[in-house]
Amino acid sequence: MLIAPGLPGWNGPNLLASPPLCAVKDYPQRSEWDTALADHLISALPEANDGRRWVVSAGFMKILGTKVLNEFTVLNTHPALLPSFPGAHGVRDAMAYGAKVTGATLHFVDEGVDTGPIVSQRVVAINGDDTEDSLHERIKVAERDMLVRGLTSLLSTGFTLSDRKVTLL
Repeated sequence: MLIAPGLPGWNGPNLLASPPLCAVKDYPQRSEWDTALADHLISALPEANDGRRWVVSAGFMKILGTKVLNEFTVLNTHPALLPSFPGAHGVRDAMAYGAKVTGATLHFVDEGVDTGPIVSQRVVAINGDDTEDSLHERIKVAERDMLVRGLTSLLSTGFTLSDRKVTLL
């Protein structure tokens, strides 16, 4: 979980990251984990100036349940240009497909795997000498910048969401 300090519209704690909150393996049912995670986050995260509780799940690699998704506005980054190459191996999948470009996507999280409405995207060229690791490192640079700029825009100027289309105001 990432909490972004110093962003316009954010008056919460100045933490950059927190340790794992609740391990899925510690709960017999996935829904119990979802409830525990939501309860912990509710107690830990204040509302931003826009009245939402924001969570950034970049690198979290878990499907969030209904309770968390109903309580929070959740953002995620993904190392591919969604809707192409969703899931845990976006970089490898793009290279294996023979794509000439890939990139990074900032999106809202929904019940699916990398299926939420797209906030922004950055294109990264796939070079002939790229390895999965070298390409992924270049994508991470784009992801980080996109996340900071995107979250800043979402918090400072707001957005609308209609029919999966996110419009920054």
